[in-house]
Amino acid sequence: MSVDVVTFGCRLNAYESEVMKREAEAAGLKDAVLVNTCAVTNEAVRQARQAIRKARRDNPHARIIVTGCAAQTESATFAGMAEVDLVLGNTEKLERASYGRVAQFGIEDSEKVRVNDIMSVRETAGHLIDGLEGRARAFVQIQNGCDHRCTFCIIPYGRGNSRSVPMGVVVDQIRRLVDNGYREIVLTGVDITSYGADLPGNPSLGDLTLKILKLVPSLDRLRLSSIDSIEADDALMKAIAEEERLMPHLHLSLQAGDDMILKRMKRRHLRADTIRFCEDVRRLRPDVVFGADIIAGFPTETEEMFANSLGIVDECGLTHLHVFPFSPRPGTPAARMPQVDRGLVKERAARLRARGDQALGAHLAGEVGATRRVLVEQPGLGRTEQFTQVEFPGGDAGALEELRITGHTGRHLLAERISKAA
Repeated sequence: MSVDVVTFGCRLNAYESEVMKREAEAAGLKDAVLVNTCAVTNEAVRQARQAIRKARRDNPHARIIVTGCAAQTESATFAGMAEVDLVLGNTEKLERASYGRVAQFGIEDSEKVRVNDIMSVRETAGHLIDGLEGRARAFVQIQNGCDHRCTFCIIPYGRGNSRSVPMGVVVDQIRRLVDNGYREIVLTGVDITSYGADLPGNPSLGDLTLKILKLVPSLDRLRLSSIDSIEADDALMKAIAEEERLMPHLHLSLQAGDDMILKRMKRRHLRADTIRFCEDVRRLRPDVVFGADIIAGFPTETEEMFANSLGIVDECGLTHLHVFPFSPRPGTPAARMPQVDRGLVKERAARLRARGDQALGAHLAGEVGATRRVLVEQPGLGRTEQFTQVEFPGGDAGALEELRITGHTGRHLLAERISKAA
């Protein structure tokens, strides 16, 4: 056994896990399990603790090193676990020296926690990687941290304030990945629509998107991870309208469809803003598909308020829903607000998911008969431009295929091959 990585949470964590593995192995670390945690919900933390116990049972002689957002915000929780040898912060996990010290000198009990003040970090390095193991698409980190303080969210305390990777570094990274055969790149971060505010000239996410597509003409597909639509600028709207290589799938950090709940969440948009954004984008790019994060059962949420969140699924034409039952995170203002009964929270989450299933089913039915260009993720499975999963015979991972959609299962599309795309 050399270095194994167990990853929880977002695409940024997946990207950083690759950096961690590379840096740990380069430092000479062996017989280690790195657990890269997520702090977004209590369930994510519970799953991380469960994975740590399993890692110890499966690897009784390995070093267990825990890092990520939950380790940053709850270092004492993980340090108190008998299975854990070392806790690293979100900055320390990306530094080769952190693993070099372990490889050379082992771990002293007095040094079990190496977690610095994340709020003191002012820059984000453009960590260059050659690809992501086992993935057909590659993630590129363009930004880290968040300057906003939504009342339900612990992530700024795990990631620090917003800081951006310079445009030239991002473009160089994408060129390198494309040269290594990647056909699709996903721009990722904690709050990518805040990109550039800390850089000279204050470039925006839209500026970066246009620059990438201009300077890397051999890139087939560019995709954005979750965006905050209220921060979408004119350059981003121009890219959506004019750049076919920018994929027609936008995942919105929506969180709720009721104005009072949005205000209590300390979000910066209202219901009408989201509906207007979706309408504007559809006029520019009729084939666009929207996904969204929605929280069910936020404190003080009434049935009428919840109905507004249900309704916005149809009003915005949302297709891919990520539904989160509200989970109070200690240290956040929302944890101190009047809570909704846990049973009611789960029931509302189930209703939201059911509405999402209906919306997905309608989208899948509407795709039957269409021809789509699909990126093959593994033989027999791929994703359309709209990020809809497709099952079909054959195909090589990383290839682009022209497929005719023949049906669906209610969860994903079924297709037949027409020809291999250029």
